Amino acid sequence: MLSKIFGQNKAKQGIAWLLYDFANSIVIVVFFLYFSQWLVVDRGVPDIWYNLIFTGSSILLILTSPILGIIADKKQQRMPLLRFSTVLMFVCLAVVSLLALFGSLSAKITYAIVGFYLLASYFYQLSFSFYNPLLDEVAPQEKRGLISGLGQSANWLGSIFGLGVSLPLITGAIYLFGNSGRPQTFLPATILFFLLALPSLIILKDPNPVKIKINIFSEYKTYFASLKEMFRIPGVGRYLLAFFFFNDALLTVQNNFPIYLEQVFNVSDKIKSILLGSTLVFSVIGAFLGGFIADKLGHKKTLLIILTSWLVVFPLLGTIKIFPIFCALTVCLGFLYGATWSVTRAVMVDLTPKQNLNHAFSYYTLAERFATFVGPVTWGLITSLLIHRGPVRYQFAFVSMTIFVAIGLYIVRKIPNDKKTAPVVV
Repeated sequence: MLSKIFGQNKAKQGIAWLLYDFANSIVIVVFFLYFSQWLVVDRGVPDIWYNLIFTGSSILLILTSPILGIIADKKQQRMPLLRFSTVLMFVCLAVVSLLALFGSLSAKITYAIVGFYLLASYFYQLSFSFYNPLLDEVAPQEKRGLISGLGQSANWLGSIFGLGVSLPLITGAIYLFGNSGRPQTFLPATILFFLLALPSLIILKDPNPVKIKINIFSEYKTYFASLKEMFRIPGVGRYLLAFFFFNDALLTVQNNFPIYLEQVFNVSDKIKSILLGSTLVFSVIGAFLGGFIADKLGHKKTLLIILTSWLVVFPLLGTIKIFPIFCALTVCLGFLYGATWSVTRAVMVDLTPKQNLNHAFSYYTLAERFATFVGPVTWGLITSLLIHRGPVRYQFAFVSMTIFVAIGLYIVRKIPNDKKTAPVVV
């Protein structure tokens, strides 16, 4: 089946591309669910400081991602930088895991863990500046939405797999070594991620690399000029601005969701894992169907429908206090998450000429992560300033994210409709 979708000549590369998304999602979901709670609930680190981890990684990304994207475009080489960022992500997560398992958990150790996790978050997001443009290599134009959806499905399937592997560790059914509790899940997920990502790093190749010397200092000098040129491509600048706003809401809610469940509903980690696993199942369905429908209906039109749905779901989730109803709506949230990220990637490829893909996706990744500069600060400030309101402050923070989605939806309406080609930036 996959050979029919990718084509006989690209089936191997297509499967490797899917496997990478599957692999990194294993470790991301474990740290997203258990590390956040371990740091804020178990270690007592304030919410705003946890959210500032993502702000710090965003700053690093702002300083490096666009330049590295330009270099990758000029050399037509994505894989060296993808391998570099993946290996360093693994090293940083391994250090976090070992310190959490065997460290004394003093204030100094906690600061070190936060620092390495900030770097891991940076390298994770940086890797997608080089992974996402590979969609152009493995997918024909008429199947980009579908294959992007398959990639997102692989992401969610990896998350489900990661939750399944970590469940016996978090419940205490299996004990490895070191400090008990949530840190037991960190190291196994980190090792699994790297082992499963290795085949992708070996199989995926740059088809037409160019041998050219790059002066990184000169690239920084021309950075703002290239930014201006990139934004001259019809719709790209407007779309990145819209992506920044609505993705701000999605990522902030995602990063704080386990803490929200703990503080508002006070449910066990087992219940959280089951709920998240169920949500991810529908995310897989949403990613696949979202990409398929987008290819038929149109990428932009599908995205507008998805964003309108978020405007309904966010306020409902942020105000409901009956847990069974909340769980049912969370499943809908999963479907929308899957559909959103399969379609947004396809829209970006539609708007961007082939020779500018790495450069454009560096800004796409930058917009995604810069959203974690504003959104987490907003969430953190609300939960800190309204601490006297108890768990209700988390509901206020949740509902406030609707504003960012509404702004993004308004801007998306102004981007060009789907088209087969885009003007070339010289």
